[in-house]
Amino acid sequence: MEPQYVSTPFGRRSMTLGMLASQESASKVDPDASVDKWKIFRALCEAKDMVGVSDRALAVLNALLTFYPKNEIAEANGFVVFPSNEQLSLRTHGMAGTTLRRNLAILVEAGLIIRRDSPNGKRFARRNGEGGLGEAFGFSLAPLLVRAREIEAQAAQVMAAKLEWKRLRERLTLCRRDITKLIEIALEEEIAGEWIEMQKHFNLLSASLPRRPSAAEMESLLADLEAFRELIVKTLESKSKTEKTDANDNQNGRHIHNSNPHAISELEPSFEPKQGAKSEEEPQAWREPPKSFPLAMVLQACPEIIAYGPGGGIGSWRDLMAAAVIVRSTLGVSPSAYQLACDVMGPENAATVIACILERGGHINSAGGYLRDLTRRAERGEFSLGPMLMALMRANGPTARKTELRASCDG
Repeated sequence: MEPQYVSTPFGRRSMTLGMLASQESASKVDPDASVDKWKIFRALCEAKDMVGVSDRALAVLNALLTFYPKNEIAEANGFVVFPSNEQLSLRTHGMAGTTLRRNLAILVEAGLIIRRDSPNGKRFARRNGEGGLGEAFGFSLAPLLVRAREIEAQAAQVMAAKLEWKRLRERLTLCRRDITKLIEIALEEEIAGEWIEMQKHFNLLSASLPRRPSAAEMESLLADLEAFRELIVKTLESKSKTEKTDANDNQNGRHIHNSNPHAISELEPSFEPKQGAKSEEEPQAWREPPKSFPLAMVLQACPEIIAYGPGGGIGSWRDLMAAAVIVRSTLGVSPSAYQLACDVMGPENAATVIACILERGGHINSAGGYLRDLTRRAERGEFSLGPMLMALMRANGPTARKTELRASCDG
């Protein structure tokens, strides 16, 4: 729509519909309302990007506010200030005339001030019969009073976003510090595991964060890092539990061997156990199914199974296990093989393995045979789900997605 124009002695000044709306709203000022001019100015400084004004425009507004005689902007105190451009230039530290006029226009277009032009285009005020100020021509600050709540709400929103950004940054720093320390401990203690590979994966995740990240980018990386930290903790706990179990088995073996109430020196040669023989009553080690990994990490590593969930999505472990049953049938895995995997690994981990098999379907000839082999290895304590998930996370994580996107763009 073409802008409307208001004729002045100095030419044609454009008048947009937004300015007309500002004038209309400013004409409906509550006579009892008031706002502290510096409080609303500070709120504007916080919300300047949402309002659409620059730092220089705010400097001009600050100069205009210094000409307002009271701290409280209210109808009783009048709304119009009428400094000359020379006076404004002095209070904006020598701002050039063209720059000054441009930023005054920005304030008008943003609906923060209104022009009150005199017939000759000058800014001045007439005295009334009582010696006070009567009619004034210049810039009206009434929009600041009318829009005070709106501006304060925008400022609060900006401050909340800054606090959330700071909170995410702090959580991200702590999470990265935790991961670094955990990997260093594992390497120093020479704990078995793919710690060098984990360190490389951690470096790739950290490098994916831009120099000036948004809150959404930090939140996405934080979810990936927290899942990765959970993987490292579970790997360390699994190794610790395995070492503790082995130590207990050795102690039990020594206890059984020495549990005869008679002293060794009193044993007859014919009753001494033969070297290398095993007692039939030696107890077998019972292995508790390992704890499951975070669902978010599983879905990040194995996104293909999401389409098999109820309604085409997965929001809980129950949904993942329901999807695993469908995928099991699709892959040709027998019910008995899957049930055995559930008994040995736990239902959550068995469903996770099915998701991994689906993700690597092109590299596995027999899904049923592969699952049975993993189940046997898990029963012997020789299979850990962590490295498999980590490999798929590297393939499907944010770094891999960025590489694929870059490749598609270059293509």
